[in-house]
Amino acid sequence: MLLVGPPGTGKTLIAKAVAGESKVPFFSISGSEFVEMFVGMGAARVRDLFKQAQEKAPCIVFIDEIDTIGKSRNSGGGGMGSNDEREQTLNQLLTEMDGFAADKGVVILAATNRPETLDKALLRPGRFDRRVPVELPDLRGREAILRVHSKNVKMGDDIDFNAIARATPGASGADLANIINEAALRAVREGRKVVLQSDLEESVEVVIAGYQRKNAVLSMKDKLTVSYHEIGHALVAAKQSHSAPVHKITIIPRTSGALGYTMQIEEGEQVLMSKEQGIDKIAVFMGGRAAEEIIFGSITSGASNDIEQATKLARAMVTRYGMSEEFDMMGLETVNNPYLGGDTSLTVSAVTAAKIDEVVLGIIKSTHKRALEILEENKAKLHELAKFLLEKETITGEEFMSILEKPLDTPVDEA
Repeated sequence: MLLVGPPGTGKTLIAKAVAGESKVPFFSISGSEFVEMFVGMGAARVRDLFKQAQEKAPCIVFIDEIDTIGKSRNSGGGGMGSNDEREQTLNQLLTEMDGFAADKGVVILAATNRPETLDKALLRPGRFDRRVPVELPDLRGREAILRVHSKNVKMGDDIDFNAIARATPGASGADLANIINEAALRAVREGRKVVLQSDLEESVEVVIAGYQRKNAVLSMKDKLTVSYHEIGHALVAAKQSHSAPVHKITIIPRTSGALGYTMQIEEGEQVLMSKEQGIDKIAVFMGGRAAEEIIFGSITSGASNDIEQATKLARAMVTRYGMSEEFDMMGLETVNNPYLGGDTSLTVSAVTAAKIDEVVLGIIKSTHKRALEILEENKAKLHELAKFLLEKETITGEEFMSILEKPLDTPVDEA
């Protein structure tokens, strides 16, 4: 049985749990432990492991990170050295797996986050023919995982795990454990014996953007620029119909390098993204730079991450999601490794690649124009909200929406 999934999703924990529930001996070894400096040592270790397993049967053998020794052998490059050693080890593993009788009661589990690199001989029927995906948790899963990791931590009465789960789409089990740990550390630093909801919310931001740089000194001009930049994001998001609600806006610098950020949280779990949602999301990325252009008549380097994220999403919409009229549903790009970063490679000619760049640029320009139009139409609110954020440094989504929805003829001296 092959456990496949991204890092931190609990593949090793599932193997241990299976052994615990089965109440049988459990042999665990990492793929890297098979590969030794001396030729033949890896193969000898495989023989030794399976000999012990047969003696202790029924039992479970677990090989973690099997891609270390199980990579495909068609990459070429023979000769002596580590590659030759790895092939010997893999051949021995294949031989040992064939040598089991069906009634021996030895179950072999393996885990990897690079299934596309594994040798076909490992995956044929009779070997690792059963693949169990261990994917990132959904909303219910994240909430349940948070509850599990909080059992040994004293939690306050106001804890809302659902809110934290909604704020962490795409988080793995390891990420969620880290969030609980960061919240406990924050409570201890502040002299409290229980973790509050505010600790959990701050720990989510620590995982996303790093710790607050409270000693960072920004000039008033830079703080004002960051304030307008973040309100630009939030205003564009609020004025579009397919954007997630604004949850929090801050201009407190973080250790990740961010001078501020706008956090949006979906009401529920989003599995699919429509073309309209994608366009609106890119427009939100453009909102920060657009606000700088409108208010200051100049641009700064503060939008570098926005530009990167917007371009990445626009390119994916064109090359992989089939969301452009020019290319319709033609596949232009493949994902090399879906579980480790999702690196992609184009599968088109140079002429088509140049055309892709033109289409992506068209999406960027149109959404930039839309962001400028939205902010021009709401310029008075942009000024009012930026002034409020500059004074408070951090505001909630509720505060943001109350000011945004307040009629313009209401006196705003207090803000």
